[in-house]
Amino acid sequence: MHKKLEKIFDWCYPFLKKLELGETISAYLSLFVNILLMSIIAYIIYFIFRFILVTSMVVLAKKTKTKFDDLLVTNKTAKYISHLIPLLFIYKSVPIILKNFVYWESVFGKLVGIYIVLLSLWIIKTIFHALRDHLKQNPSYSDKPIDSYIQVIMIVLWIFGLFIIISKIFDIDTGKMLGAFGAISAIIILIFRDTILGFVASVQVSLNDMVRIGDWITFDKFGADGDVIEINLATVKVRNFDNTTTTIPTYSMISDSFRNWRGMLDSDGRRIKRHILIKVNSIRFLTETELEEMKKIQLVANYIENRQREIEKYNAIHNIDKSLLVNGRNMTNFGLFRKYITQYLIQHPGLNQDMILLCRQLQPTANGIPLEIYTFSNDKRFENYEYIMADIFDHIFASIGFFDLEIYEMPSDKSDGFVN
Repeated sequence: MHKKLEKIFDWCYPFLKKLELGETISAYLSLFVNILLMSIIAYIIYFIFRFILVTSMVVLAKKTKTKFDDLLVTNKTAKYISHLIPLLFIYKSVPIILKNFVYWESVFGKLVGIYIVLLSLWIIKTIFHALRDHLKQNPSYSDKPIDSYIQVIMIVLWIFGLFIIISKIFDIDTGKMLGAFGAISAIIILIFRDTILGFVASVQVSLNDMVRIGDWITFDKFGADGDVIEINLATVKVRNFDNTTTTIPTYSMISDSFRNWRGMLDSDGRRIKRHILIKVNSIRFLTETELEEMKKIQLVANYIENRQREIEKYNAIHNIDKSLLVNGRNMTNFGLFRKYITQYLIQHPGLNQDMILLCRQLQPTANGIPLEIYTFSNDKRFENYEYIMADIFDHIFASIGFFDLEIYEMPSDKSDGFVN
């Protein structure tokens, strides 16, 4: 090949000398012509090989069932590979063209070698990107932080590429470069501290299955509340429900606390846990007359009948004086209301009846007694979940007056609007 290249480029200088243009002018004109000729031949080689490689890969991608080769076409891998052939031609041609210009031969030779290293790394990058896109289409890998692993591999390759480039520029042996790298590793660790921490964090996040792509997470420290759309070496990207994007350092996923809603989404229901405050002075015993009136409420009619018989039997056995309601056993409006709400929840079509369903009384507070609803909706979608919860509490607010109960509300000063 070397002899063939000499035949291509060695004709010009003797020809110009025959024209008696002088040594210097002949040398520089010959250099200009040869560079132009080399550029034209390199472009022709590039054009031919690009056409062959790109066309072949497109045809192959259409005929095969796998999608990986289609992704290689999308990421323009063949186009970048086609640059290598003319570069190799230029790399071999430079020593012949510049044999009378020793300094520039060394400079251009190094530049072409550096460009070959960079182009090789770029080709590897496009292959990895195609592999990433291919794996993300596979349900088994769609929630894995593939970007993190590819970034780590590319960082290592770029470091080795940098060593090769430096060794070419300064004519240093690559083995000595690696030895020097070991000596300055502490400085490198300091410089790439965040990258190393991000890599460790991304591995831990993946191995411990702490978060996946598609998970709904809440991270109060960073104001994130939405779906994870990307996990890479340095950051985790979250698309919030208001369509903004929050970027979280990957290391924060293991150093700080966040909430992952995956367990709820994978379960059979989404929890409803909310309470209202009942005024203590509105809770009282119910008289026989009031109980008879409340039997008209269908959800608790049978309960009142059965409860009345049980209470009357107990009071009769123990000779309870019922001239005062406080004596013996009695029903309260608050207890009856809790029973009513429980029955209402049991019949509600939006709740999962196979999971916990409670209407319970919590520890009294200075603002009243909390009455808490603890149940699970059978629809976990955000908008439907909110609708079901609102429907339940709308009914509670509307029905509480039938039991002569009051909801606590913070009193307001209506005199001048200002707090004294």
